[in-house]
Amino acid sequence: MTLPEGDYIVAPVYKAIKVLEFVAESGRDVSLTEVANALGMPKTTVFRYLQTLSATMFLSHDAARDRYGVGLRFRGLARADNSMHRLRRVAVPVMRELNQTFNETINLAIESDGEIVYIEIMESTRTLRMQARVGSRNPLHTTALGKAILAHLRENERDALLARRLSEQTYRSIVDSKILRRQLKEVRTRGYAIEIGENEESAMCIGVAILDDLSYPIAAISLSAPEQRQTAELIDSASAALIEAGRKIAEQMAGG
Repeated sequence: MTLPEGDYIVAPVYKAIKVLEFVAESGRDVSLTEVANALGMPKTTVFRYLQTLSATMFLSHDAARDRYGVGLRFRGLARADNSMHRLRRVAVPVMRELNQTFNETINLAIESDGEIVYIEIMESTRTLRMQARVGSRNPLHTTALGKAILAHLRENERDALLARRLSEQTYRSIVDSKILRRQLKEVRTRGYAIEIGENEESAMCIGVAILDDLSYPIAAISLSAPEQRQTAELIDSASAALIEAGRKIAEQMAGG
């Protein structure tokens, strides 16, 4: 590998970026040998770069197959570009329709460094309503938005996030990873996540993942309301509407 000329080029950083670039542009999971051969670098050197990039979640490492792919942090950076603006542009009309139908707060969020980040919110007009602000963060494991995203991540990415210390937001927060895994399996089966008082006391939320054409979660959409307005009818109707909304947004995003 030939380094570009310049007094301020840091060789290890440049090489690590080339490793990341190769994995990202491969379009599939690759092995240590493939990376080393393609870049003309020693396996021991490439191994250290791959392990470091995996530890920081710019890459993901499938230990069972010993293959490396694009990780959560890399996807997060990619989503921070123009696609983020496009996602909001596509989602806003769908969110507005949900907001008008249920008159409850509708949220759009993405995953960033093991948390959800709200990127669009349409509040209910009711006096008693759930409120958040664009840019605020909450844990993945205590929110319906986060659980919807977690349920559809790659297994190794989900394992890495659940291996972290799970904070307790309220006395209802689930911080046992085994219980969470069972919940996430149910989320994948029924198509939506629900949490009641796990992130904020006296609040409930129903969330659905927005998936790309590879069934990877690019965002999530949710309806939040005071717990006192929770009914079986609301859960049934809102979850169905959110699933349809998520599908509609995903189709428009895939359609360019």
